[in-house]
Amino acid sequence: MIHGSKELERKLEALEGIADQHMERLVRNQITRIQAEAKRLCPVEGEELRDSIRTMVERDGDVIVGAAYTNKAYAGYVEMGTGPKGEANHSGISPVLNPSYSQDPWWIHESQIDKGLAEKYHWFYIETEDGRFYQCTGQPARPFMYPALKNNEDRVVTNMENALKRELRKVCR
Repeated sequence: MIHGSKELERKLEALEGIADQHMERLVRNQITRIQAEAKRLCPVEGEELRDSIRTMVERDGDVIVGAAYTNKAYAGYVEMGTGPKGEANHSGISPVLNPSYSQDPWWIHESQIDKGLAEKYHWFYIETEDGRFYQCTGQPARPFMYPALKNNEDRVVTNMENALKRELRKVCR
C-alpha cells in the first residue's frame, strides 16, 4: 500500500470535479466579455443590431461551447460588406471567410429603407409609379463580431487559465 494514496485519490477526484463545477461559468464569463466588445464595436446607427448581440453556452458531454451571435439577417452584410465596395474594403473580417460579392448594383424600394439613411449616403434614385427606388452599389465591411473575438483571444485564454489555476491550488493544498 502506498502511503497517502487515499489523499491522492481524493484530490484527483476533486480535480475532475473542478471542470464540471467551474468551466461552464468560466466560459460564460469570457463569452460575455466578447459580447460586450462586439456591442462596443457595432457600427450601425440605432440600437437594433447592437441589442441583438447575444450569448449562449452549451454543454455536450465533456465539451462546453460559448458563442456570441446575432439573429439579425443583415448583420453579415455589415460584418463583411456588400457589392464592389465590400469587395474593395473588407479588412478585419475573419481570414477563414471568403465572401463572394455581387458586382452589379441593386435597387431598394423606399419601403425597405429609411429615407434619411438613403439620403445620408447620397444614393442615386429614380421615381416610378411604384414609388422611389434607390440604387445601391454596396458598403464597405464594418466588422464587429470577428474583431471582438480576436481582440480578446489572448485575454480569454489567460483569464480561464488563471481561474483554473486558482481552483486547482485550492484542491491541491
